[in-house]
Order: sequence, then structure tokens, then C-alpha cells
Amino acid sequence: MPLWPSWRPRRVEEKFYFTYKSQGDLEDAATSSYLQGCGRGLMKSKEHLKAFDDEINAFLDNMFGPRDSRVRGWFMLDSYLPTFVLTVLYLLSIWLGNRFMKSRPALSLRGLLTFYNLGITLLSAYMLAELILSSWEGGYNLQCQDLTSAGEADIRVARVLWWYYFSKLIEFLDTIFFVLRKKTSQITFLHVYHHASMFNIWWCVLNWIPCGQSFFGPTLNSFIHILMYSYYGLSVFPSMHKYLWWKRYLTQAQLVQFVLTITHTLSAVVRPCGFPFGCLIFQSSYMLTLVILFLNFYVQTYRKKPMKKDTDAPPAGKEVKNGFSKVYFTATNGAINKKAQ
Repeated sequence: MPLWPSWRPRRVEEKFYFTYKSQGDLEDAATSSYLQGCGRGLMKSKEHLKAFDDEINAFLDNMFGPRDSRVRGWFMLDSYLPTFVLTVLYLLSIWLGNRFMKSRPALSLRGLLTFYNLGITLLSAYMLAELILSSWEGGYNLQCQDLTSAGEADIRVARVLWWYYFSKLIEFLDTIFFVLRKKTSQITFLHVYHHASMFNIWWCVLNWIPCGQSFFGPTLNSFIHILMYSYYGLSVFPSMHKYLWWKRYLTQAQLVQFVLTITHTLSAVVRPCGFPFGCLIFQSSYMLTLVILFLNFYVQTYRKKPMKKDTDAPPAGKEVKNGFSKVYFTATNGAINKKAQ
């Protein structure tokens, strides 16, 4: 029998097998090359991001000087990038969220708002109590307190102020809830400016002046937030409206808070104690911007528009806006905006 019929199929089979195997190898090589390319791309992006982060932190270090070593390694403090990115995402979420909700029905979120308001109230109560106790333990001077003389009490104050900084991130949800509930009239310049700026300012405070004179403003603000978020939480329930006669005094309390904070800050300028002078000037200037914006709002709301009696309760069954019907407040963590629906 001729030999060629017996070996030709084997050659065909071998050729077919060889071709199939080579194609699989090529696919594996292409996949491997693609993954390696992605890996190199991610590594380069990571290197660029790290270089950008280093440049930002070097710039801040050159501007403000050495950071306080006692807060090194604390969550979100070593790098400014997380705080900056979260702030950008907050601003983007307002713009994109309003566009997304434009053609959609507003959400109620009543249960979620009740839980949220209760959580902020409890956190504010904790911060108020801990700031009072720790500053008392350290023998803090109300007129001017430096950064190092109180020892362990300064560390205790710094830990509470870290929670105060982190609470500014949590309070971004104030605006997100407004967006989801389509309360765009409450998303004012004052509201967004204050929420975004406070989160970034307190990152700087925790890195350079995490105790001492810095304790006073958060102590007052925590007290105001207990009242404010308690009001919000109670006003979610229509049956409680008749007991919420004190809403106008929340606005007045905010204004008093501004005045007291500026007075306390400037008292350390009159009687220096080693607290950084530039930080005192910056804090006073920032608070002045809030005073100007809040006074403008206050005049427009209370002097130019007729006031309703505080005992007026919203009609039963009306939709509430974080606890308010027709007239409501916009929480700005340092300013409460009362607007007509």
C-alpha cells in the first residue's frame, strides 16, 4: 500500500493542530499585552497623581509652615487631595443631581431625614460635651489659648475637632437631600459656599492649629446644631408643628454665634498668647464674609417681608421640607435661611 495516504492525514492533523495552537497563543499574548498596558497606564496615572498630591502638600507646607506632628497619620489629614476631591464631587453632585431630577418626581425621604437629623443632633451633643470637658480639663483661657500648654487635654480637644471636621463632610448630605427632594430654592450661594468652605478650612485647622484657641467656634456651633437639627427632626412630624414656635429664634442665635466667634478670635489679637496671628486674621475675615452674607439675607427676609406669627403651624397634610411648610429654614452650619415657598 502506498505510504502517502497514511501520512497525509497526519500532516493535515498536525498542521491543523499547529494552526489552532498558534492562534490561541496569539490571543493569550494579546490579552497579556493589553493587561500589561493597562497596568503600566494605571501605574503612570498613580505616579502622576502622587506627584500632584506631593506638589499640593508642598505648596501648603510652604505657605503655612510645619504641620502639627500630633495629628500625623490621622484619617484624611496627611493629604489634602481627599478633601479637595470630595469637595469637587459635592459641587458636581449639585449640578448633575439637579439635571437628573429635573424630569423626575421629588423624593420624600421622611424616614431617612428623621434618622439623619437625629444622628447629627447626637454627634453635635457629643462634640459639645467633649469640648467643654476637655477644655475645662486643660484649664483653657477663654481670651487666648496657645497650642501646647495643656498637654494631654490638647490632644483630647484635637480628637473632638477631627470629628467636627468630619461632620462637615457628613453635612454635605444637607444639600444632596435638597437636590433629591427638588428643593432648589434652598440651595443658595450662602448654603453651598458655607458647606464647601468649612470642610476645606477645617482640614487646614486640624493640620496646623488643631487645639487651643480653635476650640471656641466648634463649641458654639455644636450647641446651635443641637437646636437646629432637633428642630428639623421634630418638624418632620405634623403633630409636632404646634410646639415649634421658636423657629425665628434659631436665626437670631446664628447671628449671635457669628458675633461671639469673631469677638473671641479678635480677643487673642488684643492679648496674644502665642497662637498664630495669621490664623486669627484669616478666621476673622472668613467669619466676616458669613456675617455680610447672613445680614443681607436677614434684612431681606425679616425687614422687607411681613413676618407670620411664630405660633402659626402649617396645615395638616401639607408637604414638609425637612420639617418646614411654606416657611422653612436652610441649614448652612452657621446660617439658617428662611425662605417663602
